[in-house]
Amino acid sequence: MQTPAARPGSSGTLAYAAFIPEEAPEIRHFQESFSKLLTNISLAVVGKTRAIKLCLTALMVGGHVLLEDNPGTGKTQLARALANSISTPFSRIQFTPDLLPSDVVGVTFYDQKTSEFSFRQGPIFASIVLADEINRASPKTQSALLEVMEEQRVTVDGETRSVPQPFIVLATQNPIEQLGTYKLPEAQMDRFLIKTSIGYPTHELSVGILKQLDVADRARTITPVMDGAEVTSLRRTAELVHVDDSILEYITRLVEATRISEQLEVGSSMRGALALTRCARIWAAADGRGYVLPDDVKDLATPVLAHRLTLTPEASFTGRTAEQIVADLLDQVPAPSMGAGQSA
Repeated sequence: MQTPAARPGSSGTLAYAAFIPEEAPEIRHFQESFSKLLTNISLAVVGKTRAIKLCLTALMVGGHVLLEDNPGTGKTQLARALANSISTPFSRIQFTPDLLPSDVVGVTFYDQKTSEFSFRQGPIFASIVLADEINRASPKTQSALLEVMEEQRVTVDGETRSVPQPFIVLATQNPIEQLGTYKLPEAQMDRFLIKTSIGYPTHELSVGILKQLDVADRARTITPVMDGAEVTSLRRTAELVHVDDSILEYITRLVEATRISEQLEVGSSMRGALALTRCARIWAAADGRGYVLPDDVKDLATPVLAHRLTLTPEASFTGRTAEQIVADLLDQVPAPSMGAGQSA
């Protein structure tokens, strides 16, 4: 890949006046570390590179992931394999209708031995939190996650406590089971950086998995390849990736297009635009580039924006999906082009 030459910006043309060269050691280290994590998790979740890459992107950004797919597709395996690949505290919360907010964030209790009130931390106080079947909990319990997912801190009885860093919530839900579930509110959906699915393996991969029938828990075989401090360091590297003004203009136009679409009742907020920009930087660095390309934005638009959209009743009635509408908008909104004599 040829690095675009630095040149003044112009309307609709990419300009790279200040970016990290591809040969920069920071970018090479990020790419190697990202690939190492991807390869390690792929040992447990075979043939699902894109889903794994999206989860790692959320981890590097500092956001959260909603994995929505049919039962038995490997959602929990993916979350646990990611947790086992990084030497950081991990907790799993099995969401049920009787789960209380205090079961998630913790509770203040009176300790008779010390005659003082003490705080017992809930499972949310971990770096990687698996919220399994999140839509089975009541809205009151789901709301306990709103503050910590956005501000990465918890307030109990007027006292605020920070969660460990890095911090990510990996939530799962099954789209086909509606009995005894509660739909996630729009406010909480908007707090998920990415929503994705895993899907069933191909025929060849399915046969390969059956040949390893005695491996009951693939995620348990995964060992750490880095620690939390290195993840934090990689996040700082991603902040150096250059995002050209024309890319920012492109992202803004995409988000604005969701707000004026006749098929959408509610478009994306600015949180969606910020999420798409941050994810694009990770996508670029994982590809060994110190600058963002339009293709990075296109690759990420659906998993970052689709779950933030609310369709009109007419669009829902005709069977349209948010993913299809985002794809249409990508075709309609012109992407910036490379300057003359430049290639990606």
